[in-house]
Amino acid sequence: MSRIGKKPVVLPKGVTASAEGNTVKVKGPKGELQVTLVKQVEVKVDADGVHVSPREGVEQARQMWGLSRTLVNNLVVGVTQGFTQKLEINGVGYRAAVQGKNLNLQLGFSHDVAYPIPNGISIVCEKPTAISVSGIDKQLVGQVAAEIRSYRPPEPYKGKGVKYAEEYILRKEGKKK
Repeated sequence: MSRIGKKPVVLPKGVTASAEGNTVKVKGPKGELQVTLVKQVEVKVDADGVHVSPREGVEQARQMWGLSRTLVNNLVVGVTQGFTQKLEINGVGYRAAVQGKNLNLQLGFSHDVAYPIPNGISIVCEKPTAISVSGIDKQLVGQVAAEIRSYRPPEPYKGKGVKYAEEYILRKEGKKK
């Protein structure tokens, strides 16, 4: 039995949810999100919150039960608090700046990298070496952060590149004589 799936997703004040078939829509102070769940689970909305349960007779239903409940919970957290992913830039001359609807990255290439900021995402550069990606959709925030990191992933010898703030880079020893 799924321990996560058994718990209902509690709706805080100011948040409303509706379920039509397997599509769950959540509306809150920061916006509106929706997710379509797999056919193997059932969704019910009542006064306690959103309940996700597996359909009987389908083996895959129990596998998807906890995942479906977590996806619905991510919608509720997104419309109430939002999600933030922090990135750090290490390297001499490496920096970032937001210019209009683009994130301008100088990462040691012969050219600057201009990353267009997608709708629903806000990017803030507190310092030239710190980037903060935030939004209400957890998947989109993670995808944008991963795309920014992919332009110059951290290398293991000096640690130069773009990394997540909480990421630890395994360092290698250099050449020996």
